[in-house]
Amino acid sequence: MSRETQEIDQIQRCLADGLAKIDPHHRLIGRPVHYRVIDGTSLEITYRDVPGIAEAEVLGVKRLLPHDSFCSVSPQTAECVTVRFVVSLK
Repeated sequence: MSRETQEIDQIQRCLADGLAKIDPHHRLIGRPVHYRVIDGTSLEITYRDVPGIAEAEVLGVKRLLPHDSFCSVSPQTAECVTVRFVVSLK
């Protein structure tokens, strides 16, 4: 198993274990999520069909991630947004 794969597995475990604590309104839990490696140096985590997200929840997810990360929120439909986190793979 490569270092990159191990890092991604660790991030997925951190999110699976920690989301329940920082997402009390279940805005991210149970939503479709997609993981994509970008240039072998970063991991993009995309949550779709999110009804909305508070800054506290974004900060909570960022605390769960092992490295610095960036978050963007963009409209998906009139009722839903797409939330993307990009985290460095060090």
